[in-house]
Amino acid sequence: MESAARQKSGLISIVVPMYHAADYIAHTLDMVRAQTYENWELILVEDGPGDGSAEAVGAYLRAHEDPRIRLLRQKRNAGAARARNLGVDAAGGRYLAYLDADDVWLPDKLMKELAFLKEKQAGFVFTAYEFGDADARGTGKIVHVPETLSYREALSRTVIFTSTVLFDLKQIPKELVRMPEVKSEDTAAWWRILRNGYLAYGLDEVTAVYRRPANSLSSNKLEAIRRVWALYRKQEGLSVFESMRYFCGWALRATLRRI
Repeated sequence: MESAARQKSGLISIVVPMYHAADYIAHTLDMVRAQTYENWELILVEDGPGDGSAEAVGAYLRAHEDPRIRLLRQKRNAGAARARNLGVDAAGGRYLAYLDADDVWLPDKLMKELAFLKEKQAGFVFTAYEFGDADARGTGKIVHVPETLSYREALSRTVIFTSTVLFDLKQIPKELVRMPEVKSEDTAAWWRILRNGYLAYGLDEVTAVYRRPANSLSSNKLEAIRRVWALYRKQEGLSVFESMRYFCGWALRATLRRI
């Protein structure tokens, strides 16, 4: 009983939303199972049926039975935020990590980041990452992160990448970690956590690769601008002047990060 309690106290719950993830999910499962830190549970959430993701998971688990992996299903496509929140509600670990099905973790991601979180006695940490191509091969373009990030600093930089975050749920309650159902829900969640007085700590070491198809950079620019502006005005309730001030900083840093 005591060893089970110790195991749960160090358990990392990993939440992965799945939507059109059939091409990637076997690799994702292999990657998580290859982590050097082994005390984890993987909660896969199918965001609506019919795209083959759940079937791919079923086939994988028949070949590689692993009780640490669970599959949850939403009856309809309700978006990544609701899928992640379903996973958060089901999480049993002290620690929580988000992972998108098409991104890649380095093998020691969990071990290094958990050690960093404990060293800083932090509730919220994130790491540097590398841009990858359509096959998740690193391009050499690395996004470095600051040592700490406060709410006001975060408003002018979207430097926190979802697949690099780790939370201590003893310090930050689940209701803050759950994502609001808005566009750019991840950024909205980070801002809400920081607005509530928490500080995020950055580990400036690459632990993940962000898969990006070749045509995604130009096609998503206008949509990204609309989403960030909506977050300033509607989610954060900032004035037009404040929104423009933070937006200029965000646009400059976003451009430099990608060139």
